[in-house]
Amino acid sequence: QVQVVESGGGLVQVGGSLRLSCAASGDTICISAMGWYRQAPGTERELVAGFGSGGRTYYEDSVKGRFTLSRDNAKNTVYLQMNNLKPEDTAVYYCRVVCYEYDYWGQGTQVTVSS
Repeated sequence: QVQVVESGGGLVQVGGSLRLSCAASGDTICISAMGWYRQAPGTERELVAGFGSGGRTYYEDSVKGRFTLSRDNAKNTVYLQMNNLKPEDTAVYYCRVVCYEYDYWGQGTQVTVSS
């Protein structure tokens, strides 16, 4: 079992910044991937950025150059630094942790970018 807790969302103006944190606890030895997804009302959940197996890093095209993924392996925590935020970044952001063949999700954190 892996527990996933996100934090760091909030309300920010266009062009502002936020940093999201995703902390995994429990049976973390099995974790092979961690990533951030987002879901806006009426849309499908989409992958924003993530670390995959073999150390690969993925960014969705619309966030490249604005969002930066980093991690603290000792704390089993992944961070998403979001700069130059746009209204279209408004969504609930979820952290996904892959452990063996299982997916674990956090409760989500709301990011709202106001214009």
